Amino acid sequence: MKDVALLSTVEQVDLITRRKISSRELTQHCIDRIQHRDDEINAVVTRDFERALINADAADSAQAKGEVLGRLHGVPITVKDALETKGLRSTGGAVELSDNVPERDAAVVHAVRQEGAIVIGKTNLPRWSGDIQAYNEIFGTTNNPWDLSRGPGGSSGGAAAAVAMGFTSFEIGTDIGGSIRFPAAFNGVWGHKPSFGVIPTNGYLDYVQGGLNEADINVFGPLTRSSHDLELLLDVMKRDAPPWVAQLGNAPTNIGDLRVAAWLDDDFCPIDNEVLQHLETVVHELEKDGVPVDRTARPDIDPDEAAMLGLWLVQRATSQSSEGDGPGHRIWLDHHVRREQIRLKWAEFFNSYDAVIMPVCFVPPFEHQQEGDFMSRTLLCNEEQRSYLDVVKWTTMVGMAYLPSTVPPTGLGKSGLPIGCQVVGSYGSDRTTIAVASHIGKLMGGYQPPPRAQ
Repeated sequence: MKDVALLSTVEQVDLITRRKISSRELTQHCIDRIQHRDDEINAVVTRDFERALINADAADSAQAKGEVLGRLHGVPITVKDALETKGLRSTGGAVELSDNVPERDAAVVHAVRQEGAIVIGKTNLPRWSGDIQAYNEIFGTTNNPWDLSRGPGGSSGGAAAAVAMGFTSFEIGTDIGGSIRFPAAFNGVWGHKPSFGVIPTNGYLDYVQGGLNEADINVFGPLTRSSHDLELLLDVMKRDAPPWVAQLGNAPTNIGDLRVAAWLDDDFCPIDNEVLQHLETVVHELEKDGVPVDRTARPDIDPDEAAMLGLWLVQRATSQSSEGDGPGHRIWLDHHVRREQIRLKWAEFFNSYDAVIMPVCFVPPFEHQQEGDFMSRTLLCNEEQRSYLDVVKWTTMVGMAYLPSTVPPTGLGKSGLPIGCQVVGSYGSDRTTIAVASHIGKLMGGYQPPPRAQ
């Protein structure tokens, strides 16, 4: 019988609603899992168990009176430490905020609490969410549940590891350069990077005075154990306060009617053989299932230019956490115009295709690497040392164009580590990318708990 902590959020809510389990029992069970299994993972770094149990009892009392707190009634969750959480230490992974206890929730935290979710702790990340790993001076290093010598991805690494291990019902990740997509792929869980602007991103701690502004490119999105949870949480968290109300297209009724492309490798950022073989299997399974896939279709863009322009824009969007002055606003505007030209090329591509399957990372989950920085580190790919900067090329050229991207769990590569793909669609087609990713997940086996979670 499957451990209740490894069920999807939808399944957990159903059990609570039908009184097969109480919120108190589920919350205590997740707390016990954290206390007994997290020492070697180090995912949940700030814990609020006593208050969580009080809130769980309140949820059960409300249910006894016939009251439903919302669509997430009584489920225990953790929150990435980059998000402001009222009354609970929130650091952004930076020593400058070691003792920071916000007086308000980030909008997304408020939204899930309003629907009945119960916060039990905060999860680890790199300083100011600025790496594809999850370590900082305050809390140390988070390990990948599949292989402790490797990182869980970043920056939402602790968040994804907590989901994979059944420490939390779901998580809320952030993504400006791949910070939802890498952890989802590296931990074998579901992740959705929404279209830019769909979910409010205030309450984000990416510099000392952070929390009020919403940075360019950055998005918040769910990390889960099922695609149904992605759909639910997108609806719960999406922007609904006038005058900006998110407008998203409907989910497709028949995946077989969609026009799907596959862009699995490219000279601008060649893919490791293990990753490429795995993604070829994903496409082959889709084709066997009757979904036609065009392996030659490409948007009319220079991918290296798009990736490097995207990286420049990401650096500007995160410049408040770095020292020194950035370029003048006129220079940013000129780069933004070029970005808009690239976005138009993507839009033209999606006039002919509904989704494109792409890599998340050019290598499988890699070993911890904390010496040096983005510019000096290297990673081994096909027996060749490659720049660490290449890690973000496939993700950044998507994010800079504000496009939605969904990562399904697609099983393990030959090395026994999770490898994911990203399903990318036109701006606002979030429900389509989730639907295509859901179909891929079903074909490839979906979420599988790491051995340490079982």
